[in-house]
Amino acid sequence: MSLLKHCLTPDWPAPKHVMALQTTRTGGCSAPPYASLNLGSHVGDAALAVSRNRMLLAPLLPSEPVWLNQVHGVVVADAGQTICLPEADASVATHPGAVCVVMTADCLPVLLCDEQGTVVGAAHAGWRGLCDGVIEATVRAMQVPPPALMVWLGPAIGPAAFEVGDEVRAAFVAQQPQAAAAFVAGKEGKWLADLYQLARLRLQALGITRIYGGDQCTYSDEQRFYSYRRDGVTGRMGTFIWLK
Repeated sequence: MSLLKHCLTPDWPAPKHVMALQTTRTGGCSAPPYASLNLGSHVGDAALAVSRNRMLLAPLLPSEPVWLNQVHGVVVADAGQTICLPEADASVATHPGAVCVVMTADCLPVLLCDEQGTVVGAAHAGWRGLCDGVIEATVRAMQVPPPALMVWLGPAIGPAAFEVGDEVRAAFVAQQPQAAAAFVAGKEGKWLADLYQLARLRLQALGITRIYGGDQCTYSDEQRFYSYRRDGVTGRMGTFIWLK
């Protein structure tokens, strides 16, 4: 049976030849605690299980994705030119069939495309990468006017579950004073942070207003999503985009 029934399709008005896919944790062959569709080869899961999971996904994609060695940075790879595993946290593509992918388990996956469907991108935005400018770097790499872009925000840890310290709030507020609204005081000097709101603020500052998604919490939905903050040892989901 096709793996497609276990995946999510972004709900956004992208051009018809822009294709995108979000995996969940179900539909694969990994054993607990990675059950079941773990796509990450770096989390301690059996290599054979990860390979089989990626093979299950292959019929849904036009080519082998450009898997990234994600380091919570702001480097953007070109999925149409890269052969080896790049150390990067985002990729862009202008060539049909080149597949961008980021892997997450609480961090925010961000998909982008332009209204003409000439370029696509995917960014891995944990709080550090988001604060350091991974979204801005991805937009620059796409080389189109930001207002011509639209964005889909995939499943990430929600604002009721993402507890951070003073230093995280201070880092965001120092760059954007309005980011203070994305933090709610928690217990013992901690803050509850809204990754989705922080990403929207960054996108809006660039002039991007067509922003979709951003309404699912990986931490609270244990049946569908992996969550590193919830489980510690866990798998990774993939967020894919390409031009048909």
